[in-house]
Amino acid sequence: MKSSYADTPAYVTKDGSEIRELMHPAVHGNRLQSLAEATVAPGRRTQLHRHAVTEELYHITAGEGLMTLGDACFKVGAGDTVPIAPGTPHRIEATGTEPLRILCCCSPPYSHEDTELLDDE
Repeated sequence: MKSSYADTPAYVTKDGSEIRELMHPAVHGNRLQSLAEATVAPGRRTQLHRHAVTEELYHITAGEGLMTLGDACFKVGAGDTVPIAPGTPHRIEATGTEPLRILCCCSPPYSHEDTELLDDE
């Protein structure tokens, strides 16, 4: 089984980013993880949220951003990878002039039900 980027439609997920599910068990037949590309437009950010069960890895492929991870806030850019432990509040903001593109690996696979939106200050 393989997926093709060109054949993968984008949608807006619960946190406000545009997502393409590149590989997800509900569609592709893999079992224990999902892989998606998230795009955040310049000057925009995702809503602060957390996942009770899912561990995520964010790998930045293009753009510049500001990552909020728990109490920490730090710059990220192309080539950076950030681990996000279950239960950790997080959001990401595109601070550059081009869209911020992120590969998001989730284990177990991403689920809207495991996404809790938090108050954005």
